[in-house]
Amino acid sequence: MERIDQLTSSLKIIQSDDVFSFSVDAVLLANFAHVRPSSHVVDLCAGNGAVGLMMSQKTKGAIEMIEIQERLAHMAKRSVELNHLEQQITVIHDDLNNALNHIAHDSVDNIVCNPPYFGCNEQSRINPNPYLAIARHELTFQLSQLMSISKKLLKTKGHLYLVHRPDRLLDIIHEMEAAQIEPKRIQFVYPKLNKEANIVLVEGIKQGKKNGLTIMPPFIVHQANNDYTEEMKRVLHG
Repeated sequence: MERIDQLTSSLKIIQSDDVFSFSVDAVLLANFAHVRPSSHVVDLCAGNGAVGLMMSQKTKGAIEMIEIQERLAHMAKRSVELNHLEQQITVIHDDLNNALNHIAHDSVDNIVCNPPYFGCNEQSRINPNPYLAIARHELTFQLSQLMSISKKLLKTKGHLYLVHRPDRLLDIIHEMEAAQIEPKRIQFVYPKLNKEANIVLVEGIKQGKKNGLTIMPPFIVHQANNDYTEEMKRVLHG
């Protein structure tokens, strides 16, 4: 069953627990991305459109969302219409590997991506829900393909913003560098103080200089009493 949720104070989003609902990862990614007021933005692995919708509050430039799952793409499209953003945001139902069929080479200022976190191997426990399986596991593409298509879409010095799991960080850096996307900014996110990080945010620049990587201060999501920290409240509510 679908429902309409408040995404931000001024944006609404169509969701369904049976198919997909955005998480704090999407909110953190949208907050982490530095986007100019006229930037052309592409949201890869868009899901139901949460990150792309939030990007509309940072830029007046064109935004394309690419989502492989037809139902999620349809939900994203209806959320765009619900927020009257049809003139700015285009939802593309396709495999991200086909992105160049829709978006010009070397034309994008910023890419944001909340990809599937889990690789697929014989030991992988794939979610039995096919919608969640594709959203969480690399069933339709690998990290190397994500970096390759990002390199082709981005302008020189264009920025890629990624949210992922800390245990994939070495894979992410390896694949970014292989695609000539230089890691520039990394932030670890912790569920609580004195807990291990469970999210990492990474910024890379296409053909960026080899030096200058910044490790940002840690981001803590919850206080000891499970309430959000003041920092997280600011991200959620402005």
